[in-house]
Amino acid sequence: MDRSQLHLTVAAVVAYQGKFLLVEERDKQSQKLVLNQPAGHVESNEDLITAVERELFEETGLVLKADGWLGISQLIAGNGHRYVRVNFYFEPDSLSVAYQPQDADILALHWLTLQQLTEHQLPERSQLVSDAMLQYQQGVRLPLALIKSPVSSVSASKTVL
Repeated sequence: MDRSQLHLTVAAVVAYQGKFLLVEERDKQSQKLVLNQPAGHVESNEDLITAVERELFEETGLVLKADGWLGISQLIAGNGHRYVRVNFYFEPDSLSVAYQPQDADILALHWLTLQQLTEHQLPERSQLVSDAMLQYQQGVRLPLALIKSPVSSVSASKTVL
């Protein structure tokens, strides 16, 4: 596999009052409407937490801080690309009254249970969507402290431990 086919992505699993926030978007490969978590690529100047909070805002208009993470998922897509996805969870106590997508690619927002997702007329973008929701429901909770901030390999002196 060519490294240009390897993608680092993040996803926001937002749980509120027993439901999950999903975005409706058009799949770029199939052109079909699908449901996904607010998600996207990590930019070169971002750490993982900054990336997921940015994606959440862009796709929903919500400004929330991640509460923790659920782990890492991997997908080999139909185009042969491999996506490594870090899933974060958000558990807001309340939501602002008005929020809406800032990204024109997001067509609508939906609050659904996992059961409602399986019964919805629109398919999930990939199995990673329901897998992340299921992990959350199963109580997987990893602290953000396990994700270390980026360090620079440029150093004036090296310390050997």
